[in-house]
Amino acid sequence: MDYESSLDRAMEDVPDIGGDEERLQIPDAQTQKDGAFTRFTNLGEIADVLSREDEHLHRFVQREMGTSGKFEEGRGRYNGTFSEQDFNAAVDAYVDEYVLCTECGLPDTRLVREDRTPMLRCDACGAFRPVTKRSTSAAQQQQQDAVEEGKTYTVEITGTGRKGDGVAEKGEYTIFVPGAQEGDVVDIYIKNISGNLAFARLD
Repeated sequence: MDYESSLDRAMEDVPDIGGDEERLQIPDAQTQKDGAFTRFTNLGEIADVLSREDEHLHRFVQREMGTSGKFEEGRGRYNGTFSEQDFNAAVDAYVDEYVLCTECGLPDTRLVREDRTPMLRCDACGAFRPVTKRSTSAAQQQQQDAVEEGKTYTVEITGTGRKGDGVAEKGEYTIFVPGAQEGDVVDIYIKNISGNLAFARLD
């Protein structure tokens, strides 16, 4: 087999990794009020799109929303009143932590375990890193940097959410700021808080 034929065969075996995380086409969260609970009715569908275990996504949503819940038949059921925006923000945070490669930014990753440590392996660029989990002690320390509704803060926008909103981190909170761009340092007004997620506007 000559060189060009070998090259053609090799190129055929290379996965198509063009584009970016938008290729995921993540559905918006669908919610349903159920007394004192809120159902996340398409959690299983979103987990399938992300190629992750639905129970894993469910546990993350519980942690991110600061609530308890139950998962069954593709649906999550959480104690409290939450909006579609709340669940969408939790899914965005999950994608950043457990799906997107920090090196190339693509979603072509797999969760694997090495010596009991969860690792994220990228099939697109070959990057291999441990998944960073937020420790309890770190969370307690971050309480000193709390965020409160109705107050104004100065933050640096360090990322972009799935809907194009700017994303900032302050203490244990992930803050979504429509109209802000990554790299901006802005004054924001906290409109509401849900668990560890905060929603703000430019002040």
